[in-house]
Amino acid sequence: MPADPATEFRNDPLRFAYWVPNVSGGLVTSTIDQRTDWGYDYNRELAVLAENNGFDYALSQVRYMAGYGAEYQHESTSFSLALLLATQRLKVIAAVHPGLWHPGVLAKLGATADQLSGGRFAVNVVSGWFKGEFTALGEPWLEHDERYRRAEEFIHALRTIWTEDHAEVAGDFYRIRDFSLKPKPLNSTERPHPEIFQGGNSTAARAMAGRVSDWYFSNGKDFDGVTEQLRDVRASAATAGRPAPRFGLNAFLIARDTEAEARDTLREIVAKANTDAVHGFRDAVQQAGQSTADGKGMWQDSSFEDLVQYNDGFRTGLIGTPEQIAERIVAYKRLGVDLFLLGFLHYLEEVEYFGKRVFPLVRELEAQLPDTEPAPALT
Repeated sequence: MPADPATEFRNDPLRFAYWVPNVSGGLVTSTIDQRTDWGYDYNRELAVLAENNGFDYALSQVRYMAGYGAEYQHESTSFSLALLLATQRLKVIAAVHPGLWHPGVLAKLGATADQLSGGRFAVNVVSGWFKGEFTALGEPWLEHDERYRRAEEFIHALRTIWTEDHAEVAGDFYRIRDFSLKPKPLNSTERPHPEIFQGGNSTAARAMAGRVSDWYFSNGKDFDGVTEQLRDVRASAATAGRPAPRFGLNAFLIARDTEAEARDTLREIVAKANTDAVHGFRDAVQQAGQSTADGKGMWQDSSFEDLVQYNDGFRTGLIGTPEQIAERIVAYKRLGVDLFLLGFLHYLEEVEYFGKRVFPLVRELEAQLPDTEPAPALT
């Protein structure tokens, strides 16, 4: 039986990822000035800057259609490969939708990207929230829990193809017969296949993460919300007899020299929100929570202000001075958070500010943590 991560403090350093702005409109649905560009030249410069300022990962978003302030989009897997080839150490996570991808085709693309990048490709399996994308492409739209059932089977198939010869999968959504992928990704004992991330806040998402995923991504949450999700994901993993997935938390980071400046920036973002776009997004996504078996889906309890940052990034509370933010980040680590997925208003300036002012403070605070401190009980 795997060790219970709630009984031991994780000594690994916190990891940091950033949302790749490969979708127009920035990371907040607001008319506030966002000195961020969705084009490749900007993103190539940003990726190099990020890997030199404390970031381990970048996550390329997946959108296929315009809507809710995102008029233009670059496809996630091809954009991820371009960023991998422009960097030396940064791992790039491509978000993908089961139903629009076949796991065998993605496995082939991922193996090639992993070979070309020296083992830095990863994938984020998104079960789907934007019904219009599926119907516009002529694909059936499944209800919430069925989408997660398909995603779990997708991950199982992907891992099987990446790690086994003569892969066999006989599921309800995918049937694979005697399929061998050559070459495979650059696997090792520490990394037997490219890392598989998965998002979602619902009961179905938490249970699925415990059973099959390497990483669980949460929307923005406060301490209580993180505690609840960690408890559920770990319980699912224990039932499945496997180590719990690592935990990634979304946050929109506003670091300024004074707390007043940071709070003023947040107020301006919300005051200049694109009201129609935020309401449209809310109407589209909150049906996901309402359609779950227990009504606990993604965005179900999000306020208007929360949805101005469309993954609830304000709720994590990384808003203030570098010292305040670093202390809060390490407090989340003590709960069991392993990675922060960060968004910014002005990417180039703020990623560099993070690297110079926030990241060193995080490492100093981590160094002060006792090696054997028990994690807080998740009850």
